[in-house]
Amino acid sequence: MKKSVFISLIAGLFFAGNAYAQPLKIGYSDWPGWVAWEIAIEKKMFAEVGVDVQFEWFDYVASMDAFAAGQLDAVTMTNGDALVTGATGAQNVMILINDYSNGNDMIVGGPGINSISDLKGKKVGVELGFVVHLLLMNGLEKAGMKESDVNLVNVPTNETPQVLASRQVDAIGAWQPNSGQALQLVPDSKPIYTSADEPGLIYDVLAVSPSSLAARRDEWKKVIDAWYMAVDYLNDPETRDDAISIMAARVGIEPAEYEAFIDGTKILTKQEAQSFMKKADGFGSLYGSTAIADQFNVDNKVYADKQPVDNYIDPSLLLDE
Repeated sequence: MKKSVFISLIAGLFFAGNAYAQPLKIGYSDWPGWVAWEIAIEKKMFAEVGVDVQFEWFDYVASMDAFAAGQLDAVTMTNGDALVTGATGAQNVMILINDYSNGNDMIVGGPGINSISDLKGKKVGVELGFVVHLLLMNGLEKAGMKESDVNLVNVPTNETPQVLASRQVDAIGAWQPNSGQALQLVPDSKPIYTSADEPGLIYDVLAVSPSSLAARRDEWKKVIDAWYMAVDYLNDPETRDDAISIMAARVGIEPAEYEAFIDGTKILTKQEAQSFMKKADGFGSLYGSTAIADQFNVDNKVYADKQPVDNYIDPSLLLDE
């Protein structure tokens, strides 16, 4: 009897420990600030810091769907989409800012469209309610225009290059690689307003389920440590070429071409990210930017009620030294 009880106890401890030992599952997708995770994967930086992770590659929207379905512990997304995901039932907490878009998100004008002002009365293809829609609104406001001054056409972002090329619209809003494809596909097209014109309008983050964060906080701190090892590897002149090659291989693009995508993404050092994690109004803070995105989402009926922005951000793992 004592032997069977002992065996049962050992088996119980084994299975309990084995359940806890499941890797952290993280969904990521094709954006330079998230493709940089590939550096940490390839260089075994997670093993170096002592955390077991499993990265799963998705199309962007599919990654958020997988997170909402409970298939992932965390997902990479924009701060505005973190709110959308949470408002529809999949609560999440942003613990890390990977980057802010610094030109890769664009309003691309077709032939004859040279500025935002030229869009008055014209058709603009954007995926309504997505971040490029917010970028367009920001550009219109700076030009002294309103949304009603243009004719919005709802176009899935991955279809925007073809829609611009077919002259169904006069301009499009898209992010890389789609914005770059539009520029290559349409002669005389040009970026007329980009995320570089409003730094902090689009933050790209790692968002974690509250339950996973609560249960495995120390492991998530190690994930952040591995991320900054990857950032250092990318920023080091001696290893930068190798880092870019790793990222380019992940998405099937030549390294020389992919470097331009990286230049349009401000991948943040730890010190830079810490400053944006401090509470403040406006685009210079993740809090302020997310509050602006929240108002945009409500105004555009992406969801009905304003979200509790502070609940979506936990700066403690990044600010703790």
